[in-house]
Amino acid sequence: MRCPMLAVLAFVATPLVAQAPVITSAGDPSIRSDTIYRLAVDPADYPNDPYIYLLDDGVVKVEADGRITRTYRQVVQILNQDGVEAWAEESFSYDASRERLRVNWVRVVRPDGHVISNGPGHEQESLSPVALSAPVYSSGKVRRLTLAGVAPGTIVDYSYTTERFQPPLAGDFYTSWSVHTGRLVRRSRLILDVPASVSPRIVERNLHFTTRVTDVKGRRVYEWATRNVPRVEREPYAGSPDTVYSSIEAAGWIGWADVARWFAGLMQDRHELTPALRARLSALVAGAGSLEDSLKAVQRWVAQDIRYVSLSLGLGGYQPRPPAAVLETGYGDCKDKATLFITLLGGMGVTAYPVLLSSSGDADSTLPSVSQFDHMIAAIVPPHGGPYRYVDLTASLAPLGQLPGAEQGSFGLIVHPDGTGEPVTLPEDRLDGNASLAHLQGELTPDGLFNGHIDERALGTRQFELRDNLSSPLDSTQRSRLARGIATSLFPGSSGDSLGLFDGRDLTAEPRVTMAIHNGRASTSSAGTAILTLPIRTYSLQGLADELRDHGARRFPISATAVSGDGVEEESLDLTLPAGWHARLPQDVDAPSDFGHYEAHYSQEGRVLHVMRRMTGARGVYPPDRVGDLIAWFEAVSKDDTKYLVIDQGP
Repeated sequence: MRCPMLAVLAFVATPLVAQAPVITSAGDPSIRSDTIYRLAVDPADYPNDPYIYLLDDGVVKVEADGRITRTYRQVVQILNQDGVEAWAEESFSYDASRERLRVNWVRVVRPDGHVISNGPGHEQESLSPVALSAPVYSSGKVRRLTLAGVAPGTIVDYSYTTERFQPPLAGDFYTSWSVHTGRLVRRSRLILDVPASVSPRIVERNLHFTTRVTDVKGRRVYEWATRNVPRVEREPYAGSPDTVYSSIEAAGWIGWADVARWFAGLMQDRHELTPALRARLSALVAGAGSLEDSLKAVQRWVAQDIRYVSLSLGLGGYQPRPPAAVLETGYGDCKDKATLFITLLGGMGVTAYPVLLSSSGDADSTLPSVSQFDHMIAAIVPPHGGPYRYVDLTASLAPLGQLPGAEQGSFGLIVHPDGTGEPVTLPEDRLDGNASLAHLQGELTPDGLFNGHIDERALGTRQFELRDNLSSPLDSTQRSRLARGIATSLFPGSSGDSLGLFDGRDLTAEPRVTMAIHNGRASTSSAGTAILTLPIRTYSLQGLADELRDHGARRFPISATAVSGDGVEEESLDLTLPAGWHARLPQDVDAPSDFGHYEAHYSQEGRVLHVMRRMTGARGVYPPDRVGDLIAWFEAVSKDDTKYLVIDQGP
């Protein structure tokens, strides 16, 4: 008779209380594979899951000098053919300049432990692929394995180890672990093994089990282990932080001052203004009428004329190339471009500093580590005082002082030449500074045709898409096709001409498109009335309100920005009606809330019909119990569901 405790305990606890397990190709002595395999489920009980995790396991061992060994093991039960597609091939990435990779084992077995294949059917290692649009040449390698025998009902069991033998900074490491994976996890465990003499920074979120800490033989071992972690799907408009997903993050025992001092050392000889750089600077600012014009000229050249190419080989993954080399080759990555910009500004008598940050905006200020950063921009010190002006030199379509949306409001570290660091929060645009504004103005003929023009502008972060669309010159055929597309999207059968465009790469040009529209079918008439199809967006959110109501009790907080955006969308119509025509006007809607502000206004002054709809986004994260308020707001917005206006054709 099988001991019932074996069905509950998948880990052998004895080795763990002494020290972290030593994992080799022979296996992990702290885990019994047969016990794990017995955790297999009946696929019929999980019809919506292609696979589940029987085991999700990580062992991270950190040395005082920064060397790290990470071993991960996953045991995956394949439930259907979609699971086969997901797990029949595996790939492992690592940086060969500072890491070693070892695949401990990979096998396909049955739940009873019978081995179907004990090793990959095919194995290949290659350099990491390089994207042509933004190439990054690095020491990264990818090892790909094709597994034989993977089929519904089988189990994929693999383990691999990466060893970082060349740390950038002693005492620095970062690791994260999500207890929830999006699938059922029968057993989850993370072990962190560090010298007992140090205190890593650890952040635990939403853990519902006890952390075990053991000191032995000069080492401190942290263990996070739990079982039967359910699948949790994110809800619409989910915000962060939440109280649902369980996770652990750990970083070394250094501070931001250590990171700044380390990076300042890498920058020490990177600001030489060579004669070639002086000559280029003189040419760039020759036509500038002011310091601001000079700054814009230098920024545009670095951002647009220096091609983005990253040579992240060895120390090059952290240290920028000398600006003279960037000038000579005509390419560089974020840190190369920022360093070149800072150097050129120094030649103008303007001070600027490098800023380390995450390109996705998710660097955590509470966990100091070099690994928090993958991007670098510049902070200009205004000559006459005031806040820093931040410039991302890889954002080729961003005017001076405009940051990409992902970076706004995020954490960054300014590094001063003397090695001191200055933690900062990058500025956010005002909501009304990020706007898409479209205005349609014209006249309706008695037979229902529209003649007029459209004027569309974009402000703040909303300009990037418009600039990107117009970053290359259009020939006559492309212009004609664009004009026709805009016109017919508003009024069937219409034509467009006098298309006014701007050069998307001209950072001084206003992001604006104008066009004349002719003979577009706008209304149809019957029995003394006309039915006007409104050519502006309708916000109908009743369906979303119904979905939220049917979802049941909510668990995740609500992100206002996910609901309504981070800016303003406004569309308006000024339409001159034939003499004697009067529109039947719907009720105005003015629906403010914490989740956004919607306005719809209808009026007629003389012959001119005015229609305006505006959605203003919001910022903030609200608790799950506010979902009722969100539903009520959706329903308030949905009261403006007017797609057509009835117009009386009286004298």
